[in-house]
Amino acid sequence: MSKAVSYAQWFLEPYCIGLKLRSLRNSKRLTLSRLALETSLSTALLSKLETDRMIPTLPTLAAIARFYGVGMDYFFSEPAHHRLSITRKAHLQGSGRGMDPVQVTPLNSDGEGFRLIAQMVEFPPGGSTVAMNDFEETGAVIYVLEGRLRLDAGAMHEVLETGDCACMESEMSLAWSAADKHRCRILAVLPTASRPTAKS
Repeated sequence: MSKAVSYAQWFLEPYCIGLKLRSLRNSKRLTLSRLALETSLSTALLSKLETDRMIPTLPTLAAIARFYGVGMDYFFSEPAHHRLSITRKAHLQGSGRGMDPVQVTPLNSDGEGFRLIAQMVEFPPGGSTVAMNDFEETGAVIYVLEGRLRLDAGAMHEVLETGDCACMESEMSLAWSAADKHRCRILAVLPTASRPTAKS
């Protein structure tokens, strides 16, 4: 954003008023010009409000709310749950090569109330294995970023290629490792109760 954000814009940002306006219009399948005709507001003004280039006045917002049949609280209700954790690309570019042990890079901070653990896991060629706890209900989503991943679930053995994704819910023992002599990197998303452990 080239311009400095005003205090009002910063304060109203969590309410996503522009997005809510656009969602209401799209749900009614209205064009901006049709909405302008119905509310006696200009198309340009409505466009600026929907794209957060202008903050609506209360009378303007009230007119729009009346047209859609929603209360003003629709626009100002607090988000019930919102957490965001960002890991920049620079932290994801692991330097592990050769036969180093498994490298696990957390993608969200522990202890912030997240119900999921997101990790980038890098396996050395033909090296260590990551295993999940035995005989506990476990769920995971695994996406192969690079290389080939061997996935063992009980007596079943699968090899996932780059770009493959596996979604699992199981009480069986689960283990993952590089499938061949090349390194393998995966994105793993797990419930916080599931704590993978590395085995050599």
